[in-house]
Amino acid sequence: MLTPFHLAYHVTDLEAARRFYGGVLGCAEGRSTDSWVDFDFFGHQISLHLGTPFKNANTGKVGDHMVPMPHLGLVLGYDDWRTLADRLQAARTEWVLEPSVRFEGEPGEQWTMFFRDPSGNPIEIKGFKDLSGVFAG
Repeated sequence: MLTPFHLAYHVTDLEAARRFYGGVLGCAEGRSTDSWVDFDFFGHQISLHLGTPFKNANTGKVGDHMVPMPHLGLVLGYDDWRTLADRLQAARTEWVLEPSVRFEGEPGEQWTMFFRDPSGNPIEIKGFKDLSGVFAG
C-alpha cells in the first residue's frame, strides 16, 4: 500500500491557489491560516505557503519535449487522468505540454500533461491504463 506524501511550497496568492487547486483541480481544502492552506491533492497533502515560488526552467528532456524542472508530479489511472484533463481543458488551462501519450506501445506507456498553477509552479499529471507500468523498465 502506498502512503501519502506531504509537499509544501510557495504560492503568491492564496485565493488564486484556492480557486485553482480547489475549483479547477477539485482538491478538498484542509486546514489553513492567513499565510498557508492545505489541500488533499488526490490523496496526498500539499501545503501552499505565501512566498516566492521555487525557480524552474524547461531543462528536463523527455522524448522530444523539454519540461520544467523541478516539478510536482502525480500518477493517476487513465480514466481519472482523462477526467482531469477534460476539466483542465474546460478551464482553458495554458499548457506547458498538452495532454498526450508518450512511449506508446512500449513498457511504461503513459498519458501526460504539464501545466502551471497561478503562481507558476509546474505540475505534471501522468495517466496509466495499467498502473503496473509505472515502474516498467
